[in-house]
Amino acid sequence: MPSNDSGVSDTRCAEAPESIGSAQAIELHAFMGLAELFRARGWTNPVSYPIQEAMAGGALLDRLDIPRNDVEVMFINRKAVAADCAEVHPGDRVALVPPGVPGPHRFLLGFKNR
Repeated sequence: MPSNDSGVSDTRCAEAPESIGSAQAIELHAFMGLAELFRARGWTNPVSYPIQEAMAGGALLDRLDIPRNDVEVMFINRKAVAADCAEVHPGDRVALVPPGVPGPHRFLLGFKNR
């Protein structure tokens, strides 16, 4: 069972991802203006999005038709990664964060230097 940084088991991460045909879904969250984009497209937030194999963060954004410069950081299973360095696997929990997050929040979210 996955654990968070404090070593406490987190049952939310232990749930099996939704299967869609031969693909598994990622749980995709969007914040700030990207949440507005999800609403405009009629997507739920979070949305279950099928992928068949590991893919680069940029490739995921291309598939989602989200411009790469609209996403500063991707959180993958609670770890902040620059969008152009991210790798997403089936079953991952992914959050998209746009540029413009205020300084104190950047520090608290763990990407102050990204």
